Amino acid sequence: MKDYTLVICEKPDAAKRIAEALGEYEEKTKKGVSYYLVKCFDKNYYIVCSALGHLYTVADPTNRREIYPVLDVEWLPVYQVERKKRDLKERIEIIKELAKNSKGYINACDFDLEGETIGYNILKYACGEKQNLALRAKFSTLTKEELREAFKKAKVGLGGNLAEAGRARHTLDFLYGINLSRAFSEAFFNANKKYRLVSIGRVQGPTLSFLVDREMEIRSFVPLPYWSLEANVLLKDGSKIKAKYGLDKLDKLSLAEKVKRDCEREKGVISKVRKSLVKLSPPTPFNTGDLQKEAYRLFGFSPSQTLSIAERLYLEALISYPRTSSQKLPPDINYEKILKGLERIEVYKEDVKILLKGDLKPKEGKKEDPAHPAIYPTGELPSRELDSKEKKLYDLIVRRFFSVFGEVAIRERISCTLSIKDHSFKLVGRRLIKEGWIRFYKPYTSFEDLLLPDLKEGDEVIFERIDIYEKFENPPPRYNQASLLAKMEKEGIGTKVTRAEIIQTLYDRGYITGESISVTDIGFSVYEILKNFVPQILSVDLTRDIEDKLERVERGKMNGERIIEESFEILLPILERIKDEEISIGKEIREGLISTVFKQNLLGSCPLCKEGNLTIIKSRKTGKRFVICTKCKISTPLPQKGIIKSSNQRCPDCNWPIVYVKMGKVPWKLCININCPAKVILKNGKVQNL
Repeated sequence: MKDYTLVICEKPDAAKRIAEALGEYEEKTKKGVSYYLVKCFDKNYYIVCSALGHLYTVADPTNRREIYPVLDVEWLPVYQVERKKRDLKERIEIIKELAKNSKGYINACDFDLEGETIGYNILKYACGEKQNLALRAKFSTLTKEELREAFKKAKVGLGGNLAEAGRARHTLDFLYGINLSRAFSEAFFNANKKYRLVSIGRVQGPTLSFLVDREMEIRSFVPLPYWSLEANVLLKDGSKIKAKYGLDKLDKLSLAEKVKRDCEREKGVISKVRKSLVKLSPPTPFNTGDLQKEAYRLFGFSPSQTLSIAERLYLEALISYPRTSSQKLPPDINYEKILKGLERIEVYKEDVKILLKGDLKPKEGKKEDPAHPAIYPTGELPSRELDSKEKKLYDLIVRRFFSVFGEVAIRERISCTLSIKDHSFKLVGRRLIKEGWIRFYKPYTSFEDLLLPDLKEGDEVIFERIDIYEKFENPPPRYNQASLLAKMEKEGIGTKVTRAEIIQTLYDRGYITGESISVTDIGFSVYEILKNFVPQILSVDLTRDIEDKLERVERGKMNGERIIEESFEILLPILERIKDEEISIGKEIREGLISTVFKQNLLGSCPLCKEGNLTIIKSRKTGKRFVICTKCKISTPLPQKGIIKSSNQRCPDCNWPIVYVKMGKVPWKLCININCPAKVILKNGKVQNL
């Protein structure tokens, strides 16, 4: 094929959809890499190829881990930096070959910082400095209609300064990450004569700080007692209700007992009944953070898992681009057309009919994103059977889309005051009188009616019994992944894409653990070192300032090179301080690491001797791991492959600990007792859980 335009896409699935949208296509495969020859409806010819995410990355050209500070960096092919990605060499070579005979170029990667950076680097390094000549196609869905329109309107410079901002962000993150991680890792090595990767980055630091601050609040919390009262009240018509004392908390038992003496078996009166209407506005459309928080609340999906599932739905052309800050749904997405598309799905048919009868004006939030609107369903039908998680997330996105067009819901709130002597008790009731948008979002809302009997001011009541309850104040709740993500968003650190990755990195490094997040001893050690020696890395202000400057680069009001130069002025004094204190820093990290590993390997008390603790150890002689009791020395084998973690659960059949074993993507549970009655011995001698 001659006189063709080379189209650069971010992922193979997107490349195929673009080829299908542009015209008649033929798939070609060379050395395992697919690309598409397309004869467009307008008689133009295209070759559509794709990356697999980033094909080029920022790297230290020396690749020597003992050298820091690293000040000179280069953009290199990923396969030269990461051994696991050596297969990407063939992909880059094929793109280079296709670029030789191309008459023009179109960047059709995702329209955001990452997509623009991916496309820019391919055009610069693989296509021979074509980044400033290529046209830019902008689209928010992979539907045929929108893709064709995007290619008609493709033009040079449409990406603005996204590439410069994206490359500057990657370079900054690399400079902070590589230098700090090498400094701490070298400190560990020089103090302990063993190498251990100790990583920290410019956003990891403040995020870890949020968690440590909350952990310290919880540990230092003293639960003070208080007392509350509840009355069993007999009404005029013979029915009974429960009412709470007007003061939610009494700090002395004697006060509660006095109320009981004053009121029990005494007559009172309904002194006040107030009814009010409360309007409940529809929710705003999903942006990335809102979707991640809602999916965690409803399904327990981690932020990174939600983004991964949403990405699959986007590549299937079922939803719009999922990486967006916007809470806006512009009319040009064609609300009616989307709804009519969804009407073809049986479960949504009745809801769509109701919406189409009304005024299609969405409830929108304040947040905007110049690149993409809020997340919405496209109205396209699935081309394959969605898995269970994809179905859940897709349904959530569809019903959220429906609900933003719904009417205001109205609730009636009834508050009632019961007076007796110098005391008052209160009741609160509520009922939904207009369903509005709740109809469409009902599976995911938790508005429950609390009905009260007919209460009239002036009616006498009898306080038959007063119950006193002793309670204790609760400590602040631990962060979970959703609330931590919300905290990062509120403080302005990280991006809609990187926040989930940063949280996952803290888990992967062993600094935090659990769904209700707690900080490990190694996490505390890293935090204390940063606090004592380089507190700037924990500073929200420093990180937020960098984010603000990167946004200025994106808007064309600041040069990316200038931010990188300014980072050296911050980094160099920090690295000098770490070098001066590296022996004490290395020893402190080691102590935290030992403590963390010990706790992670502790599985709980021994069910046989009742005195010792079962712990995971590894034999120095054989290299095999097993569980042993610290008291009676009973031992039991473990799988020798995979990651093993305590589940903090006991087997209901034998009371031995259950562990998680992860060899692939999904962990499975294992009772460590080889003689557990819930297990059977197979013919080949292997033990299997029933």
